[in-house]
Amino acid sequence: MNLRAIPLVFGLLLGLVTAPVLAADAPQKIRIATEGAYPPFNYKAPDGTLQGFDVDIANAVCAEAHLDCTIVAQDWDGIIPGLLARKYDAIVASMAITEERKKKVAFTDKYYQMPARFVAKKGANFTFTKDGLKGKVIGAQRSTIHASYLMENYADVADVKLYDTQENVTLDLTSGRLDLVLASSAVLLGSFLNKPEGVDYAFVGPELKLGAGTAIAVRQNDDALRETFNKAIAAIRANGTYQKINAKYFDFSIY
Repeated sequence: MNLRAIPLVFGLLLGLVTAPVLAADAPQKIRIATEGAYPPFNYKAPDGTLQGFDVDIANAVCAEAHLDCTIVAQDWDGIIPGLLARKYDAIVASMAITEERKKKVAFTDKYYQMPARFVAKKGANFTFTKDGLKGKVIGAQRSTIHASYLMENYADVADVKLYDTQENVTLDLTSGRLDLVLASSAVLLGSFLNKPEGVDYAFVGPELKLGAGTAIAVRQNDDALRETFNKAIAAIRANGTYQKINAKYFDFSIY
């Protein structure tokens, strides 16, 4: 036997024994951002935990895809910059697909789509034209499709006020500082019209189909993660998980 080969053989065997063993099926760790201020889709419970439709969908998709996910809160205004800065890997925060956002992020297939609606005090009579809304004060959450719609269509004739959170929009409506608000119909139902503070208010005007649905946002080069989410969304739609989550928050389908 070549004695000079013994140290080499011994070193190889020792390396096999001491090398760390990596589990081939260890789940990928993913950080997901949501706003935490958009009930019933995402909000903070009294104990500080993040809850809501978006949060449940994120957890269901992660479980289906065998991802180890942590969900964190991020203010809406900074949610896309945070993704691009790699503070987290995805956004599940009722973000509508728009051409403008697609210049910065990539979207999965939709996981819901609801029309936008105006809300005003019951008995208010508005005509939804430029002349009809001339001089009115209309509110929406900033950096949303609803804010963009108002700025593009009515900012030249109405006073469009934009807010950091949807809660602050409706607070100004009930305090009399706004004539109308525009938001997702599901959000207005779940967080305002079906609550005691919304009893004197109602939907007015047409249903507006803005954007191409609501989806998970990832960085533009994260194709593998986007496809993983797409498969998981399809799977929870097929196996009934999605419908159970939908029924937890709404008595109608929001898909």
